[in-house]
Amino acid sequence: MSLTDSEIILLEQLLKEEEVDELFSRLTEFNDKTNPNYKILFEAINHQKWGFDEKNRPKLLYGFAGVALEGSSRSGKTWSGVDIIIWLATDKHKDEGCTINIYRETYNEFKTTLYDDFKRRLDDFGLHNPFHLAKEVPSFRIGKTTVHFLGDGKHGGGCDYAFFNEAMMIRNEVFDQVEMRCRKFWWMDYNPSFTEHWVFDKVLSRDNVAFLRTTFLDNLNFIAPNEYTKIMSYEPWLPGSYEVTEDGVYYNYEAITETNQPPIHPTNVIQGTADEFMWKVYGLGLRGAMKGVIFPSVTWIDSFPEEYKIYCNDFGFTSDPNALNGYYEDENNIYIEPLLYESIETADILGSCLEKLDVSTNDLVICDSSDKHVSEKNGTVQMVTDLIDLGWNAMKVSKTKSVTYHLLSMKKKKIHIVKNHLYKKVKKEVENYKWREINGIMINQPIDKFNHFWDAARYGHMAWNSNQELETDWN
Repeated sequence: MSLTDSEIILLEQLLKEEEVDELFSRLTEFNDKTNPNYKILFEAINHQKWGFDEKNRPKLLYGFAGVALEGSSRSGKTWSGVDIIIWLATDKHKDEGCTINIYRETYNEFKTTLYDDFKRRLDDFGLHNPFHLAKEVPSFRIGKTTVHFLGDGKHGGGCDYAFFNEAMMIRNEVFDQVEMRCRKFWWMDYNPSFTEHWVFDKVLSRDNVAFLRTTFLDNLNFIAPNEYTKIMSYEPWLPGSYEVTEDGVYYNYEAITETNQPPIHPTNVIQGTADEFMWKVYGLGLRGAMKGVIFPSVTWIDSFPEEYKIYCNDFGFTSDPNALNGYYEDENNIYIEPLLYESIETADILGSCLEKLDVSTNDLVICDSSDKHVSEKNGTVQMVTDLIDLGWNAMKVSKTKSVTYHLLSMKKKKIHIVKNHLYKKVKKEVENYKWREINGIMINQPIDKFNHFWDAARYGHMAWNSNQELETDWN
């Protein structure tokens, strides 16, 4: 029995309604196909409990003020944000409505990203869709809820919810201004394409911010075949031959280096699509994959070896940290223990720190001998003189060869760093100390940033290999 045209239309409508009902049910009913990014957003919003403290001031009594979603490309971070907005508008705030502001670095970026996401998703849910008819949609409504797109550093007015899309590109001051005006909840998503960023320092460190890292493998139920194939084409190594940890990628229990490489990917390398940087950031969702890093493959160890060691120090005044390390090396290895990483103005304060660290007055302390950085009264040479006057066995390092020479010399050995209370600060230098780049070309000259720990370590290496040719005079 064949169906009439009207019956076919009716059947299609019923099937569409059933499909839409299923989509709406997935917003509140989870299963093994639920994207973890959506789940953490949903649970964080629903588990919030606001109240008042003992002085009757507003306070978050339980839960999180916001969520940071970090991960690889196509892991479902942004798509989950769109779905959360639909749930907020059609369920949680269906009757009274709410205001949702979405932020990107510039407004025009919405036209090639979230415009398309909302266009597709509003159709999926059978909701009114302004993105089919208008080229510019600075704001739109879902029921009683208003959604605003804001870029170019605009803070907008107050809002109930704020969504920072691709937060790596948004300035810290914009986030701060928006958070002050956000009444209920905020969230952000980003690919970790930077290793030094205000999000890592000022957001992820907070106990009222939830954090989730995902990859495209967490979104396989919804990723398009072509998208999956493209990301997989970046993989440079044989699948299953290496291990991914918080500190990086390892092969044979050691960090991957130029000389410690897993077997190559049998297809990607030959076809020329393999790209280590792209795979680490957009495939594995890892930080610390910046191109041109000088020491990309250090090994983190639990304790310093029971060997004789010297101490090496890079002075830091006012805004720069004073970096002090324990140092030892043998034929094939360099061992470094971070001991101090804070600004120190005077020799007597540094001497007190040395005492607290159980450094003996007989222990050799190799110091910077450059007066490039000077505080109001003291320079580095004067600091060494003052340390000696205070009874410390301090010596200025002899700088007879270039910085690059000694860095390349250090790179010939395996570098092991003690993972202690200074881990985060040292790791930042490990991830960001890189060769200078001119017009896209790396040159053998380091940048003058993220080098306080490394400068101190370099002084240790210079002294260790100097055959006691250390400067002891001050001419």
